[in-house]
Amino acid sequence: MYMFFFMMIFNLMALSLVRKHYLMSLIMLEFIFITLFNMFYLYLNFFNFEYSLGLIYLILGVVESSLGLSLLLFLVRKTTYMYVNSFNLC
Repeated sequence: MYMFFFMMIFNLMALSLVRKHYLMSLIMLEFIFITLFNMFYLYLNFFNFEYSLGLIYLILGVVESSLGLSLLLFLVRKTTYMYVNSFNLC
């Protein structure tokens, strides 16, 4: 359980440090999602709950990642390449 806590802390630190590239920020958000899913799965497994809530959480994660990639694609197509290179989340 401590491993997931440390993974979450390191992922949040990496997200706060790597803000200069939009795609890297999306990847860090996906790592945070995977860590939360693993913690959620272990919680459901420990108390012998149904796994349908985990499936709903996975569906929401897929929707979140597809929205992030579609925003990245929109930025690349509608703006100039130099603007995308200088784009940061700060």
